[in-house]
Amino acid sequence: MENITDYLCKYKDYVFAIGVTTAEYIDSLQNFEIRDSDVFVVTYPKSGTVWTQQIVTLICESDFEDSGLYPNNLERMPWLEYREGRPDYSLRASPRLFASHLTPVLMPPGLRDRRAKVIYVMRNPKDNVVSYYHFCLAWAALETPKSFDEFLQHFLSGQVGAASWFDHVRAWYSRREQYNILFLTYEDMIMDLHTAVRKICHFLERDLDEAAINRIVEKATFKNMKTDPKANYEFLPEDMLNREKSTFLRKGTIGDWKNTFTVAQSEMFDCVYQERMGDLPLKFIWEMNGQPL
Repeated sequence: MENITDYLCKYKDYVFAIGVTTAEYIDSLQNFEIRDSDVFVVTYPKSGTVWTQQIVTLICESDFEDSGLYPNNLERMPWLEYREGRPDYSLRASPRLFASHLTPVLMPPGLRDRRAKVIYVMRNPKDNVVSYYHFCLAWAALETPKSFDEFLQHFLSGQVGAASWFDHVRAWYSRREQYNILFLTYEDMIMDLHTAVRKICHFLERDLDEAAINRIVEKATFKNMKTDPKANYEFLPEDMLNREKSTFLRKGTIGDWKNTFTVAQSEMFDCVYQERMGDLPLKFIWEMNGQPL
């Protein structure tokens, strides 16, 4: 891995925080044995990962009767690329749930060949970059930005953890025919959580009744997740996350970018977006009463 800043390193065109994983472990994922029952939630950072993690673990709750073994969502759905001293993932009982920010080229090749399921969640990149900025203010493993404008430039050039948002979304979308994949947007989940939960249930082939779906929707609301110790990541130590500066779950809204972007920054971002993504049939909701770009 090549260090590109004091906090970030690059490997195979992907950017990691220094010290969180190794090139050897990432390479070992090329031999990671995929099971047909595996479920992966894949996102670019700050796109709704923890939220989708909550929904999927609730849908699959009956598979985790031993709450002592998996006391929170991080243990129920660990990160594929950050094993962090946990036992070998091959020892986990099926169905295994994983979260990941990796791009297709770094994922286990078997994910294309088996019936394992991938849920990919995208978020409009203006809200994404604002959320990521606030996260970097608090997360110890990442450099504290000097200003939003500085962080915006790093985001646009891909000099942030997980590299380029544009490349990440394009890589997964352009390879969608190779995977058993469900695409969702953060904004659709906010505007109609009930429908999103039903879509995920259908994709995971979980036949839950309406009462069970309603319970999941209630537990997956932003308000309830903020106070759920299994879901809100407040169990992380203070030396990893400075809660005075930000929290894992901050606002959960659409259009917060308007409180941070200047007009010039917004216009410049729109130009970059059209240049990088304009050929894809993706539509994002940029504000609650706005229209897709």
